[in-house]
Amino acid sequence: MERYDLVYRLYDEYETTTLQEYQEFVDIFPAVDSRVALEHWQDANDELEARKNEIRSDFAAGETFAELAAHTTRDQAFTALDLEAKYGCAVNVLVLDVDETLRSAGNTDNEIPRETLHVLTEFHEAGIPIVICTGQTLENVKGFAIQGLGSEIVHSGDLSIVYEAGTGVFTPGHGADTKQLLYEDLDDEIRDVFDDVRSRVLPDAPPDLRRGCHLQGNEFNVTMKPNYETGSTHAREIIDEALVYLLELLADSVGTVLAFGSVEEEGNTENGGIELEGESITDWTHTFYADQDPEIRAVLESEGTYPDLDPDAVPGDLKAVLDRIDVAYYEADAAEIGSLELNKVVGVERALDVLDVADPFALVMGDSKSDLRVMRWADKNDAGIAAAPEHASRDTLEHVLDTDELVFDRGRSVDVLWTVYALNQLARLE
Repeated sequence: MERYDLVYRLYDEYETTTLQEYQEFVDIFPAVDSRVALEHWQDANDELEARKNEIRSDFAAGETFAELAAHTTRDQAFTALDLEAKYGCAVNVLVLDVDETLRSAGNTDNEIPRETLHVLTEFHEAGIPIVICTGQTLENVKGFAIQGLGSEIVHSGDLSIVYEAGTGVFTPGHGADTKQLLYEDLDDEIRDVFDDVRSRVLPDAPPDLRRGCHLQGNEFNVTMKPNYETGSTHAREIIDEALVYLLELLADSVGTVLAFGSVEEEGNTENGGIELEGESITDWTHTFYADQDPEIRAVLESEGTYPDLDPDAVPGDLKAVLDRIDVAYYEADAAEIGSLELNKVVGVERALDVLDVADPFALVMGDSKSDLRVMRWADKNDAGIAAAPEHASRDTLEHVLDTDELVFDRGRSVDVLWTVYALNQLARLE
């Protein structure tokens, strides 16, 4: 009998919804020191096993189908079947963004839900490495990873953290390869620009920006975050202003490097006003990044700072520098300057190398343009599948819809994770 027919039969003949409720209760039941509560848990576990045993005895691959029925909905199981038919292999590494992917300020109170942490533990126990890939600082990620997954998993040697969107990689348990500062490989010119921006970003900021923003404690990237609730009107307004300010500050620093060869020259903090081919470096910088990202252009237009210049006319020596520097805008969340030579793809490749995943087929989950780069890398290299929340950036969502349509509701990354769990179960069958 075809697998599709077997799965149809599984979900038609068995009360899988009730089975899943028992499984979730047994898995997520909180640790309490109560005899009555533990007896209730034992009763639920006995009923769960009895229902699973019915399935085990009724199918040739009974254990696999019992796990499918207990953990995945009908839709998830059939999606897994489609993925298995299309790719013919299991996922062997998870590459996961955190903010607005595993957790959401809107739906999960900015905490990773317990059911999500549980399924990640299931993957770990199945020997699947996990790469946490985020724009957050290392200390932030280590903190919630240890709190959520436990120190044993974090230090198992099978978990890696790509932090600050690829400027560093932390893989506990791998000796000299445990922490790799990828930004140290950049040349002096680019590092000078970042050092100058970082040293001036708060001291030179207008008073309202100093009050309304804070600087994320990065090792390398320069990230301005709102002192308001992410997603709020106040956060959107202050981050729009911060984006314009960062672009102007970047233009000043790049102008210094181009004009003097070193940002250590004193006395000129307005080198964005230097003219190249009749226009200021600031205007050329605005033009360059507006052409790169429609969202940045929209902000510049709304703030009245968008210059009507031809992006193809950006002077070559300036373009050569800007081509290596990334400016990222996350609406009502952050404005950031990073290195295009150091992005999540570079970090993920280094993490996979340390984890010894030689032939990756990854589940890449994320919501932003930086995650999209990893998704495109996986797609180009036949190295995985992509998933995104429904509120992801437009380009990210389009990519996911154009590939396998693995779109999940805000705060419900667990749905895709269980789908991939089912894929891996099915891929084991002969």
